[in-house]
Amino acid sequence: MTTYIALLRGINVGKAKRIAMADLRALLEGLGYTDVATLLNSGNVVFKASKGTPKKLATDISAAIASRLGIEVPVIVVSAKALALIARENPFASADDPSRLLVAFVADASVLAAMSAITPHVMAPEQFHIGSQAAYLHCASGILESKAAEALLGKVGKAATTRNWATVQKLQALVEEGQR
Repeated sequence: MTTYIALLRGINVGKAKRIAMADLRALLEGLGYTDVATLLNSGNVVFKASKGTPKKLATDISAAIASRLGIEVPVIVVSAKALALIARENPFASADDPSRLLVAFVADASVLAAMSAITPHVMAPEQFHIGSQAAYLHCASGILESKAAEALLGKVGKAATTRNWATVQKLQALVEEGQR
């Protein structure tokens, strides 16, 4: 069994696209996945699957959410191994406030190059880096004040879903806990 992390984009933000985490866990268990655990209320799920690629798992989860819950939601799935690589490649991991550091996850690493379009919006002391599997934006003055974060969370980041560094660390801990 391989451990995966499913990241749902844009759920439980405001009144639209509401999904209870208990329903999400039950849905994934219904798909045959095991050791399903959710983190926070924003669509972070750690689970184990005996077969499938991240892309196929994401497609299956998204289709099941649409058919069973009536909600269209993009899903990105990464393996535990990929999550560990994303964490290792983070050049800003030592940032003072992990809630000001965004990690942009993508289903296909080839779209990362397009994220360089936010570079003109990055204003010091902000920092931006594109890794092999994710992009990283450190908003030292805060995410809400950042034009680069606005671009990353908007049109430029349509093929991505973002999580702050604190959430990524919690996901890693949940993965490690499940592997004991």
